[in-house]
Amino acid sequence: MDVTALIALFTSVVVTFFVIMDPLGTVPIFIGLTRKEKVNKQKQLALQAVLISFLVIIIFALFGNQILGFLDISLPSLQASGGLLLLLVALELLTGKDAEPSKTGDVSVALVPLGTPLLAGPGAIAAKSKPANLVATVIPPRPTMRITGIENLKNKYKIM
Repeated sequence: MDVTALIALFTSVVVTFFVIMDPLGTVPIFIGLTRKEKVNKQKQLALQAVLISFLVIIIFALFGNQILGFLDISLPSLQASGGLLLLLVALELLTGKDAEPSKTGDVSVALVPLGTPLLAGPGAIAAKSKPANLVATVIPPRPTMRITGIENLKNKYKIM
C-alpha cells in the first residue's frame, strides 16, 4: 500500500467524521446542558460523551453491517433517519422552543443526547461505509466476506 494513498484515505476519513459529528456545533449544546454542573463534573461528562460516541462508532465500523442486517435496517433508511433527526433539531431551533428538559433521577447527559445521537448519530454511523472504511481498507477482507465499497476504494486509491 502506498503511503500517500494511506494518508489521503486517513485524511478523507478524519475530515468526513469531523464534518458529520460537528464537535464545534455540539459545544453550545454541551454548555447548555451542563451549565449548572461544576467544572469537574463537566469535564467528566465531556470525556464520557466522547468515549461513548467512540465506542458506538467503532462497534458499528466493525459489526455495523451485521447489526443492521439483523435488525433489517437498510443503510438508506438509516441515512433518512439521520436527516429526520436533523430536521427535528432545526425545527426546534426555528420555533424557539426553550423548555427546560425535565431530569428524571440521576440521568447522565453524556449518554443521551451528547454521546448519541449528537456525536455518534445516524450520520456518523452511516458515514463509516460511505467515504472509506479504514478498517476494511487496511485489513484485507477474507475471500468469503464482502465489505461494501471495498472495490471502489481499491480503484480510487490504487491499493491492494
